[in-house]
Amino acid sequence: MQAAVGDRLVIHGKQVGQADRHGEILEVRGGDGGPPYFVRFDDGHETLLFPGADCQLEHQHQAG
Repeated sequence: MQAAVGDRLVIHGKQVGQADRHGEILEVRGGDGGPPYFVRFDDGHETLLFPGADCQLEHQHQAG
């Protein structure tokens, strides 16, 4: 996965009825756009994240 600042991540719920989490990538700390990413979720929570198989990346030019 390669990302840039401003791209959005969606983490899909793992259980039926669990909501997806949406966040914006604030920093790319890996080389060549790779993880880890520092992400601010829409609820205000910020974390350093290594995305898993349940993550989907929306590049900034696609999100509009």
